[in-house]
Amino acid sequence: MSLLLKKHPALAWIALVVFASLCSLAVVWAQKNHAPAPAAPVAPNEPKPKPHPVTIKPGPATPRLDTGLKDPTGQPITAACSTCHSTTTPNVARNSAHDLFQAHRGLDYAHGSLTCLSCHNAKDYDTLHLADGRGVAFPDVMTLCAQCHGTAMRDYLHGSHGGMNGHWNLAQGPRVRNNCVNCHDPHHPKFPLVRPVLPPRDRISVPTGH
Repeated sequence: MSLLLKKHPALAWIALVVFASLCSLAVVWAQKNHAPAPAAPVAPNEPKPKPHPVTIKPGPATPRLDTGLKDPTGQPITAACSTCHSTTTPNVARNSAHDLFQAHRGLDYAHGSLTCLSCHNAKDYDTLHLADGRGVAFPDVMTLCAQCHGTAMRDYLHGSHGGMNGHWNLAQGPRVRNNCVNCHDPHHPKFPLVRPVLPPRDRISVPTGH
């Protein structure tokens, strides 16, 4: 074979070219038959609908004292709390209204050992105040309640305390929740003991008709 290639070198070049061409065709065929299938087009993610809002009823408006007088249009004349309290000396120990004769008469107060100024702001009687001294508006009274009633607030945030109306699943509709003072009197927050109107019915002991 070597003698043949020495006598005919052109044949050697032709053989080499043919061999290289066959190798190239084999590589192309392998890539074509073993290439991964093209990925399916990815559909764009559809935006998820936004959940409906949860609205918490605000606390009471800033209170004003009814003077018992009427303006020329017949509307009651009221005065801000600070109108009178700005001229009186705050009593930090007061926790009862039994001896008050100008205002707050008949107020039933029973809120643990707290005094009036534990919540009301002696520097601005038109606001309340937190334990660190910061003022808080009356409509935001829930912030004040939560700093002492942490267990109730924890349950409230998890939906097991406080009444609500609307949808539990916010994807279906909105929800409205009560504020603390919608159910509790801030001056006398404990619910009185009550007797059920109707006794509970036991389905086992209740006779069935025939």
